[in-house]
Amino acid sequence: MALEKMRRRWEAALQPVLRSFHRFSPATVTWLALPFGVGGGLLAMYAPDNASGGGWLLGGALMIALAMLFDGLDGSLARAKGEVTRWGDYLDHTIDRLLDATWVVCISASVFVGDLTLGLAAAFLTLLGSYMGTQAQAVAGARNYRGFSRADRTVLTLLSLVAMGVMLIAGVEVATTYPSPYAHITVNPLSLIVFISALGGIWTFLVRFLQAKGEIQALDEREPLPQPNQKAESDASS
Repeated sequence: MALEKMRRRWEAALQPVLRSFHRFSPATVTWLALPFGVGGGLLAMYAPDNASGGGWLLGGALMIALAMLFDGLDGSLARAKGEVTRWGDYLDHTIDRLLDATWVVCISASVFVGDLTLGLAAAFLTLLGSYMGTQAQAVAGARNYRGFSRADRTVLTLLSLVAMGVMLIAGVEVATTYPSPYAHITVNPLSLIVFISALGGIWTFLVRFLQAKGEIQALDEREPLPQPNQKAESDASS
């Protein structure tokens, strides 16, 4: 949530980059986030548990950072060029969800976590939290950004990749594991982000559900939907 509030500052800092990308369509920039993001996830997934693996993780962090750059650039570019469209918004949200799931699953499948089931569960909970925001927008017309936002999660993912990469290059080893039933997982920056993503997804789901509940119920009181029975009674009386 805190990082979402920095959007205006981010867009102001992007002005020089916007000018260099002005000849591209916003949708093209949106699509660019996908290969960079997937590539970053794959580097994390296949990084070996040695000093060279640290370089893989740092490379993965760089690619994910570039994906974030494109993700933040597309909307700003669309507004700057006066090309804001529903398709652009839809495409942006779709690729965001694909990358959210890809990153947590790839990290979970890596040698540093080694639990794909946990990763799939964390991905599900992450997407569930995001779904509540978009569904609230579809029903009530207002986007709900409360909870553990995508910006927060992505920045923490980047930091975990960098921290793990530096640990590998420096030869730092950690033998501590989590309590049962996760005693097979070592406590390290990458395993921490998987658990944080899962717990953050649950929290985001609850926070957004409760907020949307109040907003939608208030909307129902102000603007009740037409009821089928009322239409039938109106047709019968006429």
